[in-house]
Amino acid sequence: MEYQQRHAMSAPKYQPYAPSPYSYTPSPHSLSTSISLDEEVKLSTSSQQRELNESLAEIYSIIVTLDFLEKAYIKDSINQEVYTPTCLRLLGQYKTLLKNPGVSSVFGDLESFKREYDIEYPSATERLKIGVPATFEQPAHNSASSAPTGISAKAAADATQNFITFMDALRLSFTAKYQLHPLLSDVITAVNNVTGAKEFEGRQNIIKWLIVLNQMGAGDEITEAQGQQMLFDIENAYNEFYKNLH
Repeated sequence: MEYQQRHAMSAPKYQPYAPSPYSYTPSPHSLSTSISLDEEVKLSTSSQQRELNESLAEIYSIIVTLDFLEKAYIKDSINQEVYTPTCLRLLGQYKTLLKNPGVSSVFGDLESFKREYDIEYPSATERLKIGVPATFEQPAHNSASSAPTGISAKAAADATQNFITFMDALRLSFTAKYQLHPLLSDVITAVNNVTGAKEFEGRQNIIKWLIVLNQMGAGDEITEAQGQQMLFDIENAYNEFYKNLH
């Protein structure tokens, strides 16, 4: 018994853990000087970075809103008189934001942006790729207001002028997207103001080239072969449109 007591007294006392020579236990004082729980975390450190973040957030919200709009139109929850201007406004805002070189470089393209933020929104994706409202692709046939009882002379003249302006641009060797896309958008808008719900041969060619231009980068240009084919298709569309006026 005495031996056991002496042995217990002489045995080394072990620590509950063995600190390594590289371990560090921060003091409460050092924590309080480096981290403040009341301090606001800033997502940007400059006004330029803040504006960039706000622009990317705007693009995100446009995609979400456009997807909701497309689904509402498909379900007949809204009519084309509400859908068309709203869709045009969203598409215009999207294109305007991407005209900023800084935003465009960070955005990349639509698919990479969707991967970055882990989103899908297929209806909005399709509409952004096409670049025009669904009513421009296939005018609604179920709306009484979409079929004009008579053709406005001014609307017909505007459409004709837009056709001629676009074809002249091609003949003058305009090849950049930023030159051609607005002009062709004016063509389809003016055509719809005249034809309403009436389809005519050649409309799909206008839509086809709108999609091609819309999917190009802001500084991209069409090839010579594309320009020739585009002129041929739009001339045919114009001739068919003119026949329908009579």
